[in-house]
Amino acid sequence: MHGPAVSGWLLVALCGGTGTYGLVQLRTRSGPTREAVGGEALMGCGMAAMAVPSAAFAPPDWAWTVYAVVYGVAALAALRVLPRGIHHLHHLIGLLAMVYMAIAMAYGDAHSGHAAGGLPALTGALAVYYAGYVLAFAARLAPTAAHKVGTVLTEPSDVPPEMLTACRLAMGVAMLAMLLML
Repeated sequence: MHGPAVSGWLLVALCGGTGTYGLVQLRTRSGPTREAVGGEALMGCGMAAMAVPSAAFAPPDWAWTVYAVVYGVAALAALRVLPRGIHHLHHLIGLLAMVYMAIAMAYGDAHSGHAAGGLPALTGALAVYYAGYVLAFAARLAPTAAHKVGTVLTEPSDVPPEMLTACRLAMGVAMLAMLLML
């Protein structure tokens, strides 16, 4: 993503932290929960890599194709679990948005450091979707967060469900920011 360097590094920190949290959670999860946490880790780490400011590291032209292929394959895999619930639909939308952003970045002007911007209507539709997603998740998280302040976590398995919701909220905010910088 190309935008102000500070915004890029903040997105790297947010997404990298969320992706790392997902990787730590993989250790203690099993079944469908493990798949969900693995998907969150993949999205977080990939978004962190995409958000590195171009002034710090300009990936080679072929890197965007690799991103598009990796997230395209993940989207195909997500299709098989789509009937299990609405969160899987959101995850599929996120994977397809990652493919879209990688393609938009691949066709950007690499010499000036600016993205092509993609299709304004699609970028706008995705931004509206993620804005609604963030508002819905924030509303769901706000009442429970006030009751949990000061809780100390000792094991990854001790993580309250609100933490997973907070990670999904953080990823939604990051995706919205990345779309707006596209």
